[in-house]
Amino acid sequence: MDFYEKEYIIQSCEVDMFRRLRVSQLLTFMQEAAIHHTEQLGAGRAKTLDRGFLWVVSLQHAEIKRLPEYDERVKLVSWAGKTMHVMFPRFYELYDEGGECIVKGSALWMLMDLNTRGMVFPDSEGISIEGNVTGREYPLPKPLKPIETDKAATFTVPFSYSDINGHLTNTRYFDIAQDITSIASGGRTPKYVAVEYSGEARYGESFDLAYTEKESLVYLSGTKNENKKLFRLKMEY
Repeated sequence: MDFYEKEYIIQSCEVDMFRRLRVSQLLTFMQEAAIHHTEQLGAGRAKTLDRGFLWVVSLQHAEIKRLPEYDERVKLVSWAGKTMHVMFPRFYELYDEGGECIVKGSALWMLMDLNTRGMVFPDSEGISIEGNVTGREYPLPKPLKPIETDKAATFTVPFSYSDINGHLTNTRYFDIAQDITSIASGGRTPKYVAVEYSGEARYGESFDLAYTEKESLVYLSGTKNENKKLFRLKMEY
């Protein structure tokens, strides 16, 4: 159980109009792998969700050599790193059918209390995960530095964007970023994506977006209630 592996055949509902896997769907694959593996490692629903504790991603990034295409078979490999106090490192690799690694990434997960929305200290709740060191771990993500923006918008969380935790699904931030900028619709794919989550937007809530789009960069940040930071996101093309 040191590694979690799953094969996918990319479906039509998972790709964009260029028949390439959507960035949001790539991150969904990664996060679902983490959840399923966590269950196998003994820290699944019975110890977390059923007790009112939610798994949430704090930081995540990935280096993309290429995005798989419609009907392509790929294999995702994921493993847990050594727990860092309240943070649970997670590593990912995506391989094509020829055995080439086309995506590699990492994330930092934490536990949140369903009622208070505050951080949960895993040791005090008897929650632990046996970590693994392989030597091929992609560097852990760091908080994103703010970038000057020149555009603004407002977004209200619709029902279809809300997840099991009652807030905007974190992978959907990439859909928002690609919807309001033009690089993705021009057919280009990102080579690197990174996101930092520092708050949550719940169903029906509105928040302010600040963003910029340059030749090879998209940067997007969100705040609500004037100064409450929600996230920062970057895609390099």
